[in-house]
Amino acid sequence: MSAEKTDKLRGWLAGRLPQEWFEGEPEITVDRDEVIVVGRLPAPTVGEETSEAESEAAEAGRIKQFREDTRERRIEIARELEHATRRKVAWGAVCGDTREIFTSLSAPVMTRLRQPERRVLDTLVEAGVARSRSDALAWCVRLVAKNTETWLADLRTAMEGVARVRDEGPGA
Repeated sequence: MSAEKTDKLRGWLAGRLPQEWFEGEPEITVDRDEVIVVGRLPAPTVGEETSEAESEAAEAGRIKQFREDTRERRIEIARELEHATRRKVAWGAVCGDTREIFTSLSAPVMTRLRQPERRVLDTLVEAGVARSRSDALAWCVRLVAKNTETWLADLRTAMEGVARVRDEGPGA
């Protein structure tokens, strides 16, 4: 999606989302299949002597309450956005240190692997780290993303620059 289209999508959501839902602007992530909207919720009030487990439970409860209270409106907004972008829409919330994404798309990815790569996946399955080769591959992708976050962010920024130049080029 071009930078201009992403900006329009962010603007549309800024105008369409109820102001009282989130503290600040929501985090919006777009790829070729899905739009994920994640907003920050106000932290629940808990006592000063609250344990970590109690705080986490209170945050999870606040997220669950938001999910239930906003379900119909979120579905309505998602349908409009899905129609306009031809992408699925997922929602999420952050409360304190707790982050939850609701019903995010799980897209199948086909790949061909030679024996050394398959052995890596099989080792993860045999060790109980993953349930299947598919689960092991997803685990590997998450590990790479976690350990190369800065590099991937730089790469995405560079790609946005290329898309912007392409959009401004001849015949645009």
